Amino acid sequence: MENRVVNVGGRYYGARMRWDHLFDDLAGQLEHELTAEEADLQREEERLRLGRLGLRERIVALRRTRDRALSELSVVVLGGTRLRVRPVTVGRDWVAGDLDGRDDAQGVIPFRAIDAIELRDEQVEVSLEAGDPAPDLSSKLGMPFLLRDLCRRRVGVRIDTPVGSVTGTIDRVGRDHLDLAEHELEVPRRRAAVSGVRVISLDQVVVVRL
Repeated sequence: MENRVVNVGGRYYGARMRWDHLFDDLAGQLEHELTAEEADLQREEERLRLGRLGLRERIVALRRTRDRALSELSVVVLGGTRLRVRPVTVGRDWVAGDLDGRDDAQGVIPFRAIDAIELRDEQVEVSLEAGDPAPDLSSKLGMPFLLRDLCRRRVGVRIDTPVGSVTGTIDRVGRDHLDLAEHELEVPRRRAAVSGVRVISLDQVVVVRL
């Protein structure tokens, strides 16, 4: 009988070889190829997920962490002012939280007023983590809704814009602007205390400090 030689996967087998060795070798190759294919698929899915990430999702991921040092953000707003922000609530297009490490200083920053968020390496990793795909209620609340709530509550605010700051009480909120009755924060809104009403474009609101 002719002793033929078969080359399979770089190994040579004689005619009287044990077939189970051949099948074990083929099974190992198949498993390796399937594992590599699955890894490629997972990498592609991760690339697609990262490509769909928005600024809100990354802030929410940092807010979820229980590590206070990781959750505190260094936010540069339009105009170059740098703020330390610990997010408490993240709306559809805004973030509210404690400012500059103080529990008694809260503020709201519209996403469009954020020029940059400066992250440390460990914060970058946390911000990219996948979260709960189910949207929460706050994700549906836009900036005008929040401002109207402050108006209804007659809360005294300081509004920072690219050209300066003004204090007072929000009288009304329109589609693209708000009316601010200007007065000192130390006094309630009274006609005698109001120096004037300033109409501010919502596009010019950088920070609303409470």
